[in-house]
Amino acid sequence: MAQEQRQRKLKFGAGLRGPGGNMAGWRHPDAVADASTNFEYYTRLIRKAEEGKLDFAFIPDGLFINEKSIPFFLNRFEPVTILSALAAVTSRIGLVATLSTSYSEPFNVARQFASLDQISGGRAGWNVVTSPLEGSAANYSKAEHPAHEKRYRIASEFLQVAKGLWDSWEEDAFVRDKETGVFFDPAKLHRLNHQGEFFSVQGPLNIGRSAQGRPVVFQAGSSNDGRDLAAREADGVYTNPEGLEQAKEFYRDVKQRAVAYGRSPDDIVILPGLIPIIGATEEEAERKYQEVAGLVTITDALNFLGRFFDHHDFSQYPLDEPFPELGEIGSNNFRSTTDNIKRLAKERRLTLRQTALEVTTRRSEFSGTPEQVADRIQDWFEQEAADGFILGEAYPGALHDFVDQVIPILQQRGLFRTEYEAATLRGNLGLSYPVNRYAQSQEHQSIS
Repeated sequence: MAQEQRQRKLKFGAGLRGPGGNMAGWRHPDAVADASTNFEYYTRLIRKAEEGKLDFAFIPDGLFINEKSIPFFLNRFEPVTILSALAAVTSRIGLVATLSTSYSEPFNVARQFASLDQISGGRAGWNVVTSPLEGSAANYSKAEHPAHEKRYRIASEFLQVAKGLWDSWEEDAFVRDKETGVFFDPAKLHRLNHQGEFFSVQGPLNIGRSAQGRPVVFQAGSSNDGRDLAAREADGVYTNPEGLEQAKEFYRDVKQRAVAYGRSPDDIVILPGLIPIIGATEEEAERKYQEVAGLVTITDALNFLGRFFDHHDFSQYPLDEPFPELGEIGSNNFRSTTDNIKRLAKERRLTLRQTALEVTTRRSEFSGTPEQVADRIQDWFEQEAADGFILGEAYPGALHDFVDQVIPILQQRGLFRTEYEAATLRGNLGLSYPVNRYAQSQEHQSIS
């Protein structure tokens, strides 16, 4: 086990969320206020992440806004579009876009990500979400938002279809022989002919496989349905645990579920969110936290909290009394998040005011000097609470601080790469190449 531990290497993704992870981050004196639609800003950020040899850049997304939404959600790039542009100004870092299975069609999505994969030379990843916000239905001509369990059934079938379409062409299907006039080998073209509960898709996809075979699939659900989908289908899992012990439980559970589905534990990479706050001293790190936390008004904090509970109006409750009993409000949407919020408030006997401000500007466990942050990362990694992390920016310049000050420490300790190992995202994450199902079938037939 000790030998295996030394061989493991940390994996890092950088979350690109406009002016940062804090809802009021755009108000910070050093923030780029229009960062969500500022291409030059995104370019500088992703190039810094690539300079640090991070595995990928990740762009979250949502499909519904209102006047109470987080400001940088109101005006931001569509993820696949911006990452396609960023593919041209990078060469090694992976490009992971969020896209919903509840409000999309498998053929279009498979084609979009296969195209990004080809454009980037095999660096594309898809963060599969089921769209928790109820209001999304109104933007897609739907009478109602699907229930939680149904959204995950849709997502499961959606992924099966997308993966099937990505196998439409075998690796050497495109002959392109000018002398004979043969452009492709018909024997290596395959129709999916899928007929399921939610989708009917014939195929084939009109774009071939990439250098990494197919895009890397990420999944972010931490509910029971989300964990199960991740264990069956995902290559990487994003989670947001409340502390080390919860992270270890999630890690063990998802890896065990993956094994139960006939997969290796190494087939899936577990990546908790990490919001580093780095200072030359602990006092400086605390000052940076307080500086950002002080930008959030209680009105904004209540609105942010309401987003997780079906946009519930929390202004109707006394601020300085215990967090209210909400019953099943929010259970169809951010289920694991709302469960965590209610548990946190109850266990720590927080008032509504305290809960709202804490949820809005979470105090990071990864706060302090560069050495202290590196120590905490190493502890989580070695205790198998994480295979790596997805970085958020608590304050302007946090990614630069992490790359310049923490990454070198992790490299010196042998925990993180000094150079990229591969040209593809799959290769850098240490994931195996997905063999085309039809080539696999033919190989089996020839052997038997």
